[in-house]
Amino acid sequence: MDARDVLSPLSWRDLAHRWWRVAVVVALLALAVGWRLVKDDLGVPPNLELSTAATFAAALLLRNRTAALAPLAVAAVSDLVLGNTSILVFTWSAWAVIGVASVLLPRFRGGRHGGWKRYATALGFGLGSSLGFFAWTNFGVWLMGDGAWYPHTVGGLVDCYVAGLPFLRPMLLGNLVLVPLAAGVVTLVERLERAAQHHTVAAR
Repeated sequence: MDARDVLSPLSWRDLAHRWWRVAVVVALLALAVGWRLVKDDLGVPPNLELSTAATFAAALLLRNRTAALAPLAVAAVSDLVLGNTSILVFTWSAWAVIGVASVLLPRFRGGRHGGWKRYATALGFGLGSSLGFFAWTNFGVWLMGDGAWYPHTVGGLVDCYVAGLPFLRPMLLGNLVLVPLAAGVVTLVERLERAAQHHTVAAR
């Protein structure tokens, strides 16, 4: 596996030969769905989620535009059980933006290659995703509340953001830990691939 292979996109034919990448992504997405279904019963802080980390891993493992659907898949499957809220358009569009942003990461060498650059990219992705999700969905709460929750004034918008800070903190702190962990999963998969390839070549 040379540098060009690490940087090149993967077609579904390529992924059929590297089925373990797809399997890891499916497992991470299933874990994100399961976590979303049980986390409230476990008493964990609100908005501590695995979707962002799973999306980051999916983008780097699949290296395919389909990875953009990863967070929407988590939201869709879990929403079938949990339902959603009046700001569905805002939450789903926020996840859509996170998904699209994830597939742009491989264009940056820090995202594709291992080492500190990948982990710096992971931290940036976790930070940006958390702040973007918070800003957009809280704007949705303010806008869709018809003035019942928060007045449709600048002050009401500020109050909405201030009230949402307890929900931002666990998402932000969680993603600053979990997204770099997802980067570690990607690096581990790549190292195992290289080891298997070297073993195969040596056995010939």
